[in-house]
Amino acid sequence: MEQEKLGFIGLGNMGHPMAKNLEKAGFPLSVYNRTIEKAEDFKAKSAVFNTVSELVKNSDVIFTMLTNDAAVRAVYEEIFSTDIHGKLFVDMSTISPEASNDIASAVKIKEAEFIDAPVAGSTKPAAEGTLIIMVGGEEKDLQRAEPYLEKMGKTIKHLGGNGKGIAAKLSVNYFISTLYQGLAETILFSDKLGIERKEMLDIINESASGSGATKVKTPLLVNNEYEPAFALDLMLKDILLANKAGADYPLSKTLIETYQAAHDAGLGNDDVIGIINYLKK
Repeated sequence: MEQEKLGFIGLGNMGHPMAKNLEKAGFPLSVYNRTIEKAEDFKAKSAVFNTVSELVKNSDVIFTMLTNDAAVRAVYEEIFSTDIHGKLFVDMSTISPEASNDIASAVKIKEAEFIDAPVAGSTKPAAEGTLIIMVGGEEKDLQRAEPYLEKMGKTIKHLGGNGKGIAAKLSVNYFISTLYQGLAETILFSDKLGIERKEMLDIINESASGSGATKVKTPLLVNNEYEPAFALDLMLKDILLANKAGADYPLSKTLIETYQAAHDAGLGNDDVIGIINYLKK
């Protein structure tokens, strides 16, 4: 069987290392990014296209990794301007269930296939190919995508039909938003009581309260530097999406208020754990 040609649209903090893993695996790859400079280091081994439609014409399986509903809808509008019969689209963005299902329906009307496959993990797991990939779609479409997803993630969970991958992603990010706000408040409390941050974080990470989430943010909290692996604004977007999808619980209001206020204070481009800088004011 002839090897399928892959396309990857969206080379941001997550998409770039994910596409690089497909390139390293030796798959025939084409890439597109609105800011073309981000595609520069793909030119040696892969094809770089200047338009979405050109990339789609030259690809069989197309991955999209974009920021929000508006960005995904805009890209798929361009995609729909070309013949997509028989192609498979794998959207790995975190967007609203409504947008994802709208796009899935529109893709199928044009006799192509679609799965939602958002990921758990930030830039380091993206680079290492150890993301957790949550999939909504038909089994046959997942089987087609699986050889490629396996190069980007360590775990692939098929959760049901279209929209179920997005549902799981919004759920896990809702939980992580509570962890990060709780961690930031705990560190501020221990600061106030005179405990060194490194000592406190060692205790947290070695105890039942520790997790991958606390460990990955430890260096940022110790160094008090918040270069974004996952920006605070992206977490705010995901909390709002979760709330709109039905996460209406006692913590929801507090999370929305805090992350929104941090955004309003100009901290949106910092890493999500930079929420600490808002909370300490």
